Amino acid sequence: MQRVVIGVDLGGTTVSAGLVAADGEVLTHLQEPTRKSGPGTALATLVDLLDRLQETARSRGVEVTGIGIGVPGTVDAERGLIGSDIHYVPELASTPLADTIAQRLALPAFVDNDVNVLALGEWMFGAGKGTRSLVVLALGTGVGGGIILDGQLHRGQGGFGGELGHVPINFDGRPCICGGRGCLKAYVSGTDIGREGSERLKRPVDAATVFLLAEQGDTVAREIVGEVCQALGAGLAVIVNGLNPELLLLAGSVAKSLKPLEREVRIETGRYAFERALASTRIELLTMDKDATVRGGAALVSYETGRRSGRRP
Repeated sequence: MQRVVIGVDLGGTTVSAGLVAADGEVLTHLQEPTRKSGPGTALATLVDLLDRLQETARSRGVEVTGIGIGVPGTVDAERGLIGSDIHYVPELASTPLADTIAQRLALPAFVDNDVNVLALGEWMFGAGKGTRSLVVLALGTGVGGGIILDGQLHRGQGGFGGELGHVPINFDGRPCICGGRGCLKAYVSGTDIGREGSERLKRPVDAATVFLLAEQGDTVAREIVGEVCQALGAGLAVIVNGLNPELLLLAGSVAKSLKPLEREVRIETGRYAFERALASTRIELLTMDKDATVRGGAALVSYETGRRSGRRP
């Protein structure tokens, strides 16, 4: 009987989950609004998707051996406990999600920050396969990072390893959701680009519209996008100079919008990064579908199973 795992990306807007084979192939992919049944129902949505995938596995004659879940925010991965600062799915704050799901489905369950999970997925199955060190910077609703060094996921002592969206790039800059000021996230997240665009264009716009208007020649939008590229360059230089990974991957909706501006991003990064460090770090902008985040959940199961049994992944 084929053995598979369930990978989950639990976001503030959408929950995606799928059955994933050992080679990373997503066999079945389901997706629902996070609060399908109304406010505060993220956990119910997740459980419903997991039950449906279990039933699909049974009908296909495959065996589910574990569940890996990525969530936005800090996570105590050892205990599967979500932190209190989960801004995008606040109803899950302080939830022992791994134990809750493991007991509900009678399967091993693992939980980690969503970008840590994405980094594992790209390292095991995607653009980073075969590398020993990589960093993923996810630019979407928020900004998060996942770090793999010498073949090991770097979570940090308190679970804050990879919070690269909260690297300050402007000491007296914009306020950030974390309570600080001048964070990278406040300049390059989709939420903040949309907010800045709405204020300066004097009409409601989202980040994708700001990029489109800039491409069409709108002066204000081009100015905003130029600031995004400069801020991102400074943030990338922190990663290049501080970690000098083999591979630096940019993912998420904002990364897709920046794809045509890749040259500008590299130029801005070069203004702040050591030349030789930048030359030895490969930078790629990814355009991914939801399968990538589901594969990440599967990679988390493989990584944690190996780590907890004493085997290096």
